[in-house]
Amino acid sequence: MMTVSIICAGKTREAFIKSGIEEYQKRLSPYLNLKIEEAVEERVPENASPLLIEDYRRREGMRLLAKVVKDSDLIVLDPQGKMWSSEDLAGYLHRCALSGKPRVSFLIGGVYGHSPQVREHAKEVISFSRMTFNHQIIRLMLLEQLYRASRINRNEPYHR
Repeated sequence: MMTVSIICAGKTREAFIKSGIEEYQKRLSPYLNLKIEEAVEERVPENASPLLIEDYRRREGMRLLAKVVKDSDLIVLDPQGKMWSSEDLAGYLHRCALSGKPRVSFLIGGVYGHSPQVREHAKEVISFSRMTFNHQIIRLMLLEQLYRASRINRNEPYHR
């Protein structure tokens, strides 16, 4: 069974998001060995300079990268990444499974996104939308897409 890690900056605080995450963790259990890891999110003053924000992104990025297992493919979620469809994600996971690649890690950054150094380590940089989403909600969206991709790969029905 493939192991998928979701490595995130910060904790999920909203109860409704936590509930959705728990639901998709249950739904995914027959398909994937799922791990969700949280790294400490940097606290930056509202009036922070661009230099301070870049330093924040670099430090947070190093903490996120430290949690990535060495033999896993790294997928970074970033608004500037390539747009993938659900079928693209399903195909990617299917190819990983066929190639014997047992681990995939998805990185979700904090409020200010990822540093260039994090994006350089990625096998793929993908985006769910050109819109900006709260990094807590993206966790839930990623889980839903992983579930959808798993159902696609097994030719199981899923509402459209």
